[in-house]
This record gives sequence, structure tokens and C-alpha cells, in this order.
Amino acid sequence: MSRTQRLEAIEQLALSRVLILDGAMGTQIQGFGLEEADFEGDRFKDWAIPLKGNNDLLNLTRPDIIKTIHRRYIDAGADLFETNTFSATTIAMADYKMEHLAAEIAREGARLAREAADEASAELGRPIGVLGAIGPTNKTLSLSPDVNDPGFREVTFDDVRTAYFEQAEAMAEFVDFFLIETVFDTLNAKAAIKALLDLRAQTGEAIPIIISGTITDASGRTLSGQTAEAFWASVRHAKPWAVGLNCALGPDLMRQHVAAISRVADTRVMTYPNAGLPNAFGEYDETPEQVAVHLEEWASSGLVNVLGGCCGTTPEHIAAIAEAASGKAPRVIPEPARAMRLSGLEPFELAG
Repeated sequence: MSRTQRLEAIEQLALSRVLILDGAMGTQIQGFGLEEADFEGDRFKDWAIPLKGNNDLLNLTRPDIIKTIHRRYIDAGADLFETNTFSATTIAMADYKMEHLAAEIAREGARLAREAADEASAELGRPIGVLGAIGPTNKTLSLSPDVNDPGFREVTFDDVRTAYFEQAEAMAEFVDFFLIETVFDTLNAKAAIKALLDLRAQTGEAIPIIISGTITDASGRTLSGQTAEAFWASVRHAKPWAVGLNCALGPDLMRQHVAAISRVADTRVMTYPNAGLPNAFGEYDETPEQVAVHLEEWASSGLVNVLGGCCGTTPEHIAAIAEAASGKAPRVIPEPARAMRLSGLEPFELAG
């Protein structure tokens, strides 16, 4: 099945029901109890610095584990799932002195996901979409890391755009969507959008874009200071296939922000909260049933088109969410003019 055919099939499913996204990759990786040798493999056993914790590197050294995790989520009911490429950029890989491997890691992550999706789709007889995961990097364009120099930035917009372009170009052959996720700094997201639009112009392939921000705390704003509505207004020019929120908060605290973005976005809404807030040990305690109760209400209230899980969620969480959302109609996408009125915007303000 070609990408066009998969997208058409997924579009049809999205008209009739809430789609299901996968859950946390890192939580599953932790469950394997991997050691330094698993991250190093044979290829990197003499690396100058420790590699344990570089989860994206497992695309090269333990691809069997990554494909197993993908399949667990598919079997749990995921219609869409993410590549293991959250940090597969030159900027993020600099922490491990692996900048030159970023594109290879991104490509292998996308290829493994495509293999897992195609194998499962043939067995299960349903379309399964692959989302090329593009994380926020560990640098920010809007804020200075130096309290004594507010104007200082560790990277430039062009640096970030170039890193994202390389990552996206490496994944493009295999993915159905690009997912710019866990956006805490919208300027970083704009660099990713620019990279994806540049890639689209270069190749002529219009791979759909999904954008997901993160409300960092009870302030109700992203780290760079935006409310959910403001976040949507600043990225809607990318005409994303879906927009939403993920990470940082559990479903109880996230609901009001999902409702806000659902009210104003003239596209699908996708959201995937954490399994609650982390406890004193950094672990997530909300059970599949507890998370599913919240997300069932979101679906029943017509807030969402796609539901999944972020940190702390497991295949069991995704199965519970899939069951809870079963039979629920997807959110009705408002007409652009109505969405703009709800946003407090006038059409001329968004021209061009």
C-alpha cells in the first residue's frame, strides 16, 4: 500500500471514529532493563563517553527491541504510532558526540517503524500510520540559558532549521506524517515547520504535518509563554493535519487546555497526556483504567479526534484508551471562519 493509499484509508477512519495513537517509548525501553552494552552494541563498544540513555541509538544497536515495542502498541489498538526518533537531530545527539550519526539514526528509526506497520497491517487487515517523531531538541531559541545574559542563545534559528531538515529528509521515505511534538518553545517549532515546508518544496511531496505543544505547569502556558489558543494561532499557518497537546500534565490537569484548543482549531485535535504526574521516584502511577476514564469523557464530549498516551503510558494504557473511545464520534472540525471568531481573530489578520 502506498503512502497516498494509507492516508486515504486513515482519513476515512478519522471521519467515523476517534483514532488511537501509541504510548510512551521510553517507558517500554526501561522495562527491558538494558545496560551500557545494549546501547553500544559491537559498533560503538569503544565510544569515548557512556551511551546508556541514548534511546534513539537503539535503532542501530537493538532494532529488535524497537520493533517489538511498536508491535505491542499496534496490537493494543494503535492506528498511528511514532518513530523512535525524538532526539535524532544533530543538536540533541551532540550530548553523545554523535552528531554525524543523527541522520542515520533517524532513517533507521523510520525504516523500522515502516516495517513494523506494514507487517502488522498485512496481518490485521487495517491501515496503520507512521508518524515521524520530531522532538523539541535540548536547546531553546526563545530563552537564554544564562541568567546573566538574557540575549544569549546557544543556537540560531538557522541551526535548528538545518538540524530538523536533515532529520526530516532522512525519515521522509518511510513516514506517513511528520509529528513536531512536545513543543515547549514555539520558535523551535517554527524552525521545524520551516524545515518541513522547505523539504516539501524541494521534493514535491506533501507529507502531512501534525503539531503537539506542551503546557509545562499549572500556569496554563508553554515554557515560552503561550496559552493553548495562542499556540494554535502561531502555528496554524502550517495547515497541520492535526494539532494538540502532549506530555507534562496528566489528563485531569490537561483537560481544560485540550478544550481550549479544541474550541478554536480548524483541524483535528490530537492529545496524549502522561499517566499522571511523576511521583518522588520519577515514576507514573495512574493506571490504564484511571487514564481511560478521563479520555473517555474527552471523547464523549467531542473534544478530540486522536487519543494516545505520553510518559508513563504502556500498551495496557493504550488498550484501555482504545476501548474507552470505541463507539465515540470524532470531534467535528469547525469551519475556519467560525474557528477564527472563537479565537477572537478576524480573517484579515491571518491573510497570507
